[in-house]
Amino acid sequence: MRTLFPSESCKESQLSAFNPQSWLQVERGKLCKPSPHSSSSSSIESLIKVPDPPVQPFFKPINYIEVLAQIHEELECCPPQERSNLYLLQFQVFKGLGEVKLMRRSLRSAWHKASTVHEKLIFGAWLKYEKQGEERIADLLATPGKCAQEFGPVDITSLLYVDISKGKNENALMEESSMSRNVLFKIGNERVVCNRRKIACLSAPFHAMLYGSFSESLCDDIDLSENNISPSGLKAISEFSMTGSLSDVQPTLLLEILVFANKFCCERLKDACDRKLASLVSSREDAVEIMEYSIEENAPVLAASCLQVFLHELPDCLNDDRVVEIFSRANRLQRSVMVGLASFLLYCLLSEVAMNLDPQSDKTAHLLERLVESAETNQQRLLAFHQLGCVRLLRKEYDEAERLFKAALNAGHTYSVAGLARLDYIKGQKLWAYEKLSSVSSTVNPLGWMFQERSLYCEGDKKWEDLGKATELDPTLTYPYMYRAASLMRNQNVQAALAEINRVLGFKLALECLELRFCFYLYLEDYQAALCDVQAILTLSPNYRMFEGRVAASQLRTLVREHVEKWTTADCWMQLYDRWSSVDDIGSLSVIYQMLESDAAKGVLYFRQSLLLLRLNCPEAAMRSLQLARQHASSEHERLVYEGWILYDTGHCEEGLQKAEESIKITRSFEAFFLKAYALADSSQDPSCSSTVISLLEDALKCPSDRLRKGQALNNLGSVYVDCGKLDLAANCYISALNIRHTRAHQGLARVHFLRNDKAAAYEEMTKLIEKARNNASAYEKRSEYCDRELTKADLEMVTRLDPLRVYPYRYRAAVLMDSHKEKEAIAELSRAVAFKADLHLLHLRAAFHEHIGDVMGALRDCRAALSVDPNHQEMLELHSRVNSHEP
Repeated sequence: MRTLFPSESCKESQLSAFNPQSWLQVERGKLCKPSPHSSSSSSIESLIKVPDPPVQPFFKPINYIEVLAQIHEELECCPPQERSNLYLLQFQVFKGLGEVKLMRRSLRSAWHKASTVHEKLIFGAWLKYEKQGEERIADLLATPGKCAQEFGPVDITSLLYVDISKGKNENALMEESSMSRNVLFKIGNERVVCNRRKIACLSAPFHAMLYGSFSESLCDDIDLSENNISPSGLKAISEFSMTGSLSDVQPTLLLEILVFANKFCCERLKDACDRKLASLVSSREDAVEIMEYSIEENAPVLAASCLQVFLHELPDCLNDDRVVEIFSRANRLQRSVMVGLASFLLYCLLSEVAMNLDPQSDKTAHLLERLVESAETNQQRLLAFHQLGCVRLLRKEYDEAERLFKAALNAGHTYSVAGLARLDYIKGQKLWAYEKLSSVSSTVNPLGWMFQERSLYCEGDKKWEDLGKATELDPTLTYPYMYRAASLMRNQNVQAALAEINRVLGFKLALECLELRFCFYLYLEDYQAALCDVQAILTLSPNYRMFEGRVAASQLRTLVREHVEKWTTADCWMQLYDRWSSVDDIGSLSVIYQMLESDAAKGVLYFRQSLLLLRLNCPEAAMRSLQLARQHASSEHERLVYEGWILYDTGHCEEGLQKAEESIKITRSFEAFFLKAYALADSSQDPSCSSTVISLLEDALKCPSDRLRKGQALNNLGSVYVDCGKLDLAANCYISALNIRHTRAHQGLARVHFLRNDKAAAYEEMTKLIEKARNNASAYEKRSEYCDRELTKADLEMVTRLDPLRVYPYRYRAAVLMDSHKEKEAIAELSRAVAFKADLHLLHLRAAFHEHIGDVMGALRDCRAALSVDPNHQEMLELHSRVNSHEP
């Protein structure tokens, strides 16, 4: 139940110590069961808890579609320097929706459209932070420069322009005949000879001193001893006045010259010193030491160079108190020196990193305070107020949290009412909290979070009604499923409880839901199932801590394993085959985790793990497994294959193909041929490449491998044959795959039957897949294509029940309604899904429906929002152009 923000409203009684040993009393593999009488109720209460959902520190507008549409509209007509900020807002919207890929695309767009050096380095650092797991691929790329733009440093000294025109002094160009050519500056016992005219050209103060009405203008010997400049420093300044260069000056001397130049307004000297020092900053130690000078002396190039070093080391640099102090104590003027006009952007990044490290820490609070101070627009203020309010709430600083949530709400952030309601509840004003949420849900378009939040402040049937409404409006919210499941389990309704938690785990692999199911199995003493879940948890998050962070998941696994029969290597392989063939991906993950403890070839196992994690939509964990596969490869050719997959999965298909070819040159292996075939089929638009893919897959099947992978290869080969119209060959491939228990081949064989005009056989084939597969939402969806309308409708209703994130059923039902001239119902069906999923196809269809009924503004809004999701979608661009031409 670990989230970015742990629940702050769990009652103190819930935080009582949990001792797993009371449930797992290990004595030679035997468990001492708890008493079936009086202790049973208290035992289950201590084990099965569902903390209140946290108030999330995200921007969550009431109608995100309108916000995205407005952003797109403004991007079309705003000045170039405003675009990056609009993309930042777009990023915040997608973050609130949990759309990671769209978030990163918005960041990349902001980076591309950055109009200042400061924006460029901050967005570049943000991209680097968001893609930390991919940094390691730089050494795999044939052309390392491909990553350098995002991950590498910005050349600040050449790109950051500073206006130094005020430092030019033309008045001193005419030398007075009565004055000597040179002037002697005395520093202590030393004298430095300087060219009077050249020194006078450095600044207006020097010109006034040497050519003005001051007494020094009549002197050839001037004492500068009280100006904190050394003879060496002055000699370097004299050299600069003659040559315009500081080429051989030592860094310590440069700092001295910088202070002197600033004091005497020598702008060209100061700028040269600023840039020279900036080019020498190479480490965090340098940056910490020099940043204070750069701010005090108003040296923006040097400050930006130091800033870049800090940002390049995120998140580690925020564990350095010296760095945190620099950022947290900076006032408005100091921030302008350090980061120009990008102060809000900088503190957006720093605050996010700090919240991910520890949302309750002092540094997080200090950085968010600076974010509030840096906010200039209403949109920026509401986000800053809300985020700081969330942190104050966690820190139990309730009065300040209330002030901030009210400020955010007044600025237009309706979601901040959730924070105010929590505060009412904490103060014992439960009815007020309930009424706040009731007022919001009745005055605006209701959203799932409103009913989830309101359910916290009522009991009995009202609570269950609100939780049901929350799931109906937003089925991605995990708390309602967890609460219902826990309540059912407490009432000894075991099957209903497991069905409820399995319902959400069927489409969303949430750690907190896996943890709750683990607790169920622990209570039921089904230790094999409990072990499966805790091993899946550890695969996804090796350092995960359970029971509100009190117990390491790895420790619980050790305890549970004492009560489970040990499997041999052969047992593990049999279990893996069973789970793989039944499409039990979580179970397969668990078996592989267990196999990794043995002496088996770990590279292969980590690779299998990565495939499962991708299937379960866990790309970051999958990349971690691929990196481990590479690390544990048993041979050079095997390592090259894993590197190829790493490159392919991070969008470097060409380099991935090259790795496959290098591996084949060393050893003709199944995985190398499979990688090459897969990447080629996915990347090439040329129909003629099908024969090459077929040849590669045939070569792969001739190489040694296990049945799990050969089944996948046969399935892929069948798909290529179908695309080429070779249905008999395709059928043979699918049947061969089924003979070695590759269950997913039923879907391919069904497609062959359908293309042979045998819909009944296709339907029957998909029914077999539904019966065998543990996760079968996709099977129901595919089967719906092979039956009449009523059966199709029933199958698609089942799909939505099993996986509400699949968009095809909503589109199909909406199209049927539209055909029946039920336009409002059709649009409502699409809106039901759009409310919780930013999907291009849903928005495209809804825009077309709006256009059809003459709602030009509704169509235009949906077009613009869809183009925020995918700016280059050709059909969407054409529809937008057509609708835009009809705008009044």
